[in-house]
Amino acid sequence: MDSGRAMESRHLSVVIRRDRREVAAVAGDPERLPQWAAGLASGALRREGDALVVDSPMGEVRVRFAPPNDLGVLDHDVTLPGGAVVHNPLRVLAHPLGAEVVFTLRRLPGMSADAFEADARAVAADLERLRALLED
Repeated sequence: MDSGRAMESRHLSVVIRRDRREVAAVAGDPERLPQWAAGLASGALRREGDALVVDSPMGEVRVRFAPPNDLGVLDHDVTLPGGAVVHNPLRVLAHPLGAEVVFTLRRLPGMSADAFEADARAVAADLERLRALLED
């Protein structure tokens, strides 16, 4: 990726037929991440201070969520095994059918188009698992 270009972003979303507060409570509960966020938490998790340490497909990562709020802001910073920190915007918005969960995926410098597409598919699958968890 040309370092002079703006970072590419893609917004991925899913509509969930539940109240946005219920959706935000589940999506923002770190203990429930393994139930739906396989791209982030694929196994055991533990707390270390204000961080959550999780086993992920990338190896052990540290996750720090935005402070609890009533706005549906579930942004989180993920510290990768190599030390790089990735900021992940995640919002739960009111929607006429319930709630819309919107994740902003960013193509990081040096990331191939294929890797970006694979990440987008993984995030979309995670959002579908969250929808299924809440609607079933």
